[in-house]
Amino acid sequence: MSYAKQMLDTHPQTFELDAQLLVEAIDALQDCAQACTACADACLGEDGVADLVRCIRLDLDCADVCAATAKVMTRQTAYAPPISRALVEAARTACATCAAECEQHAGHHEHCRVCAGACRRAEQACSRLLVAMGA
Repeated sequence: MSYAKQMLDTHPQTFELDAQLLVEAIDALQDCAQACTACADACLGEDGVADLVRCIRLDLDCADVCAATAKVMTRQTAYAPPISRALVEAARTACATCAAECEQHAGHHEHCRVCAGACRRAEQACSRLLVAMGA
């Protein structure tokens, strides 16, 4: 059981969202942030780093957006739907953009393949959450 689920299960406030979808999104966003950070670092270690500058930038942007979104979505007290919706939409966009870039390098760099998978998983989790949010 993930820590996100354990914490949401013990939270004294009730949820305005489907708890399972929320947990899946938080977990996927946190995994994506970690994968993107690791991918950026691995890209920096490659011989052809100059060819990976856009990938590194998108990795770092995606990691930051996913981490911030996971943090905000974890907070249930005094839930603010417009802010949450905007962040989840931004995370979905960041994940889709980063995944597309990493997929271009996946044939040469295994870390990009792994990162693209994490990004696609988070993108899908955000899409499902946005449907539940009525966006």
